[in-house]
Amino acid sequence: MEFYFAPMEGITGHIYRRAFHKYFPAPDKYFTPFISPDANKILRNREKRDILPENNIGMQVVPQIITNRADYFLMTAEYLKEFGYTEVNLNLGCPSGTVVAKGKGSGFLSHPEELNAFFEKVFEKCTVEVSVKTRIGRNDAAEWENILRIYERFPIKELTVHPRIQKDFYKGQVRTEAFELAYDRWKGRLCYNGDVFTKESYKALMTRFPKLPAVMLGRGLLCDPYLIGRLRGEELPEAKVRRDTIRQFHEQLMTEYGSVLSGDRDLLYKMKELWFYLLDSFKDCEKVRKKMRKCDRLSEYRVIVDELLGGRCADEA
Repeated sequence: MEFYFAPMEGITGHIYRRAFHKYFPAPDKYFTPFISPDANKILRNREKRDILPENNIGMQVVPQIITNRADYFLMTAEYLKEFGYTEVNLNLGCPSGTVVAKGKGSGFLSHPEELNAFFEKVFEKCTVEVSVKTRIGRNDAAEWENILRIYERFPIKELTVHPRIQKDFYKGQVRTEAFELAYDRWKGRLCYNGDVFTKESYKALMTRFPKLPAVMLGRGLLCDPYLIGRLRGEELPEAKVRRDTIRQFHEQLMTEYGSVLSGDRDLLYKMKELWFYLLDSFKDCEKVRKKMRKCDRLSEYRVIVDELLGGRCADEA
């Protein structure tokens, strides 16, 4: 089994990836937050920093592209090839309203004829491997069979399926029956993504899909950075060591984000975003969550984090 770290816009950039890779059980592959090329520019400065090889040493990284224009995709893929990338990933899963309104991400799934034409152009000319991360439709799960039929026409390197429609966002149960359709029919390499937060949820997934070769983890890893170790059956460090490691991870992020962000306020909100997920690693964290939410000074934030990291991890007796 291989484990991938899903792209999380605004969170899992190269600073986060490097720190995560240093301190926690590492995934087999990282996917970058999406690159959105346009007529004026392939990569913005932030996006270029994110894919620079020197910012991703020791990690297998796949850049993700979000577009509904085959020419933009091809242009970006060729540019990324110059940096040594041999695979790029097409985002057909983002459920954001602003993205969908532009016919990108999961919004592209509403236009199957255009999607088919897009792939025809891409696979005719692209000189790197193309993988796809997708939802199962925009408005209705009944769209999935036709979407899957389109994918089956092309030599997609790997298909990652998040079995929700766009309108689900991240709520409600994943539509396991839709993933089962892909599991039964897809001839290439298949990856599952969606709601794997615990060892129990992973075991249930593998019981149903025992030949699945890869699982992509997103929010689960943000909430529990030791999740991959748990799923691999590794012996984890004792709780105190895990807390100390989270402290070191946090300090590295504070230092590196502080060197690129504009002032204390930007740094504070960047770090509060981290704890929106990571607080789930700690017991009795709701009071801390409320304090963190109300906190508006970096000095106050420091006190809250110091108190938190003296407490118990979520699985500590």
